[in-house]
Amino acid sequence: MDDQLLEQLRTGDEAALVELMRQYRHPIVNFCYRMLGNAGDANDVAQETFVRCYQTRQRLRPGAKLSTWLFTIARNLCLDRLRYRNRHPTETLESAPEPVTISNEVGNREIGAAIAAAVAELPEDQRTVVVLAEYHGLSYSEIAEVMNCSIKSVETRLYRAKQTLRDRLRSWMD
Repeated sequence: MDDQLLEQLRTGDEAALVELMRQYRHPIVNFCYRMLGNAGDANDVAQETFVRCYQTRQRLRPGAKLSTWLFTIARNLCLDRLRYRNRHPTETLESAPEPVTISNEVGNREIGAAIAAAVAELPEDQRTVVVLAEYHGLSYSEIAEVMNCSIKSVETRLYRAKQTLRDRLRSWMD
């Protein structure tokens, strides 16, 4: 299915782009959100990902995996957005810390928020590996292709990320 969709996309078939967006919008938005931590930025970057996909469709080699290509584009755009943020820091309502609650009903949400915050604080390369492996189920070889690195590098980054997350979340594990 991806091969046929890819060929249609390469010929400029706009219906193929619509189908591509239908299939991959949710995973790409989720990936961008986990990388950027901001829903507005995630939606903007996801949309730009599909625009870039269409603009560069001739560069994709036959037989390449469509999802890997999309995640590569999304990753590069997320990195651009993070660099921009570092050069132009601002405070938004979304970045304001949420009040801490003690209720048992929201205990799971607090744990989830603590995990999300810990993942967001990881260095970019480790965060990318964690998000692609744990949230999107990509294989080490697919992640290596997205990140343009070796499989061993992916394994090392994932190991270090898990160690850091264990340390940061130790209080939740007790």
